[in-house]
Amino acid sequence: MDGPSYRSPVPTTIPLFPLGTVLMPGSSLPLHIFEPRYRQLTVDLVTGAVPGKQFGVVAVREGWTPDADGLAGLHGVGCTAELLDVRRLPDGRYDIVTRGVQRFRLLELDDATKPYLMGTVEYLPDDEPSHAELTPALSAAARAAHRRYCATAWKNGEWSEPGGDVDPHLLPHVLAADCLLPITDRQRLLEQTCPTERLRLVRALLARETGLLSQLRAVPAPMTSFAVEHSSN
Repeated sequence: MDGPSYRSPVPTTIPLFPLGTVLMPGSSLPLHIFEPRYRQLTVDLVTGAVPGKQFGVVAVREGWTPDADGLAGLHGVGCTAELLDVRRLPDGRYDIVTRGVQRFRLLELDDATKPYLMGTVEYLPDDEPSHAELTPALSAAARAAHRRYCATAWKNGEWSEPGGDVDPHLLPHVLAADCLLPITDRQRLLEQTCPTERLRLVRALLARETGLLSQLRAVPAPMTSFAVEHSSN
């Protein structure tokens, strides 16, 4: 998981899956795979042609596409996804379940080597925490903001509080996972490498969204069962 590691990043090459959403470490992401190149990626993950059953998820910039705009069409930081479960449908499509593992910075794109995009990335560790002694208080404040958001946004039984054993470095990503934050906010959380600042940020974002929901007397629309890849067939 994306925890307290301070090693220098080393570039590596991984398959990429551009999406209209932001995956964060520790978060679950179900996907409905229908485009041929990503069907092939799924096969390569299952058969071991892609080692470790992991690929990179990176958010597409609004109004851009990686096919037309290349590297400029994607946000610069993404997250690896670990394949957890696969269900093949009769027509050759797949429903898969993944979990976010580790952040990376996207350096280069390769659209020629494989049917799907490949990317040269460097993994993005956390910085050494500033004011680490504040971590317990900041964690408690972030959890409280999450409870207030969920009590406002969801019905009883539609959400649960993360366990007390969740690492504080990972906690902001887990708290944000079941909250409907805008993509820009989710990307800010993903890119924040200071653990204490990340706790502050998620608390502030959830408090803001709770206030907006309360003022509008509205609740978010339900999430769809499966996300789909950004690019069309």
